[in-house]
Amino acid sequence: MANPYAAILSHPGALAFSATGLVARLPLAMTGLSIILMIEHTYGSYGLAGAVSAVYVVTMAAAAPMLANLVDKYGQARIMRPALAIFNLGLAALVAATITRAPAALLLIAAAIAGTATGSIGALVRARWSITVADARELHTAYALESALDEVVFVIGPVLATILATTLAAPSAIIAAIAFSLIGGFWFLSLTATEPPAQRRTKRKRELWEDAVDDPHARASDAAPGVLTLPAMWSLIVVMACIGVIFGATDVSTVAVSKEFGRESLAGVLLGIFAFGSLISGLLYGARVWNATLTMRLAIGVIALAAGSSLFLFIHSLLVLGAVMFATGFAIAPTFINANAVIQQVVHASRLTEGLTWMATANSAGVSLGSAIAGAIIDAKGGHAGFYVAVAGAVGATIMVLATLPVIRRSITTSRL
Repeated sequence: MANPYAAILSHPGALAFSATGLVARLPLAMTGLSIILMIEHTYGSYGLAGAVSAVYVVTMAAAAPMLANLVDKYGQARIMRPALAIFNLGLAALVAATITRAPAALLLIAAAIAGTATGSIGALVRARWSITVADARELHTAYALESALDEVVFVIGPVLATILATTLAAPSAIIAAIAFSLIGGFWFLSLTATEPPAQRRTKRKRELWEDAVDDPHARASDAAPGVLTLPAMWSLIVVMACIGVIFGATDVSTVAVSKEFGRESLAGVLLGIFAFGSLISGLLYGARVWNATLTMRLAIGVIALAAGSSLFLFIHSLLVLGAVMFATGFAIAPTFINANAVIQQVVHASRLTEGLTWMATANSAGVSLGSAIAGAIIDAKGGHAGFYVAVAGAVGATIMVLATLPVIRRSITTSRL
């Protein structure tokens, strides 16, 4: 039987943009945890660490859709090259402020600068796949591959961040993230052959053609509905934000619980186990075609993730925590694959980067909320208490997906008409 992953990577340029996109995404998995480790080590406060991490992620969540909109209009390289430079300058400023034990306000400002310019490399990669493969099954496999690579990033990133921060120096993890961003990000953006055409450039060519042939039907894409006017988008935004709360609370709680057990260096390993479970499930899920409807698969994934997250309340050792994380991780990648597939079906092609970015943005916003709330609770009541925030996010995601499943299904049906 032919390997579906080898088949899609054989398309011209696919292996190059997928591989460089993998390197460019490493900072995504390292930065939040690195901020927590660096600031808690320097200032001795999970509350401050969670707040700075939250500011970074909130500003990223607010700015990423705007960056994505500009990317769709003007092209990936033209917008993201200066954005990457600003992102790395912001991280460097945060490191400098922490080393000098600057006031909290300066930490927050530096984190905000970095967050504003982060963007979503994953959305840029997936947008390239949407024009590289034409077959729906191949696109399903491509999205599954990228979800699996997301998990590779989250297997490697937290472990690397924890090792660097706890064995070398607290800021070294963020310095490594800067290096990965500069190398992977600018290399990815240099691959212009697979870059999706900019909407403005395409629109101008279309206008010239329309003037020549006077075809009113050719103007249909200009009337494409805005991403946030689609009911399914709001449903998925809330679901992804709730899932983000699970991730954010789990990150901070895992660091705190590991420290309470006297094994802080294992925090990254445990978070890597969480992602490793998702990596395995993502590869298995993407290697076959499923008979169940897309909406049903989305709902099942969210419910499975919620069920696994509820087990965090019963952990009594790091070994049990690792086992629960591995099992729960199996629900992550399929859920994200299905959410991205819904976006691909309901959002107009000219706005796809923006639509995909809203998923990452909503998830990031949830991560920031979860980490900030969990950090404050942990300071007051201990590491295990932070997992209650993760469970609250799981309950919210389940309620939302079940309540809005008909809305999502209707949006998919309407988009096909």
